[in-house]
Amino acid sequence: MSVSVADKLSELSEHARKAEEGAATARSQAKADLERSANEARAEAEAQAQRLRETAETAEANISSSWNDLQSSWAKHIAKVRQDIDEKKADIDADMAESRADDAEVDAILAIDYANATIDEAQSAVIDAILARAEADEMAVN
Repeated sequence: MSVSVADKLSELSEHARKAEEGAATARSQAKADLERSANEARAEAEAQAQRLRETAETAEANISSSWNDLQSSWAKHIAKVRQDIDEKKADIDADMAESRADDAEVDAILAIDYANATIDEAQSAVIDAILARAEADEMAVN
């Protein structure tokens, strides 16, 4: 394997740090800048999802169907959330804007909670992979 699981975990940590910095920056942006940042974040999320699909396709024979199912389910969920947001943008008054903001905040919190759970799963998978490598190395010596 060309990239170690520890390297991928470090990459995840750096990615989370950059996401946090981006959110902190967004809090002080004007509306036009916020819209641009939102579009950039959406484009990066879509690009990351595409990279994940490509990686999964390359390794398809070696990954469990549950990962494929999870990826498909998440992609459908994200598409639905984005469609709902786009539809709501077209039909906004003050009350609806407040409701839309509340919904967007709930969606963001759920996405963060999902990411946290995914990080926990990634940590578990990394430790399992390290253990499996240690066991394989031990068996190769014996």
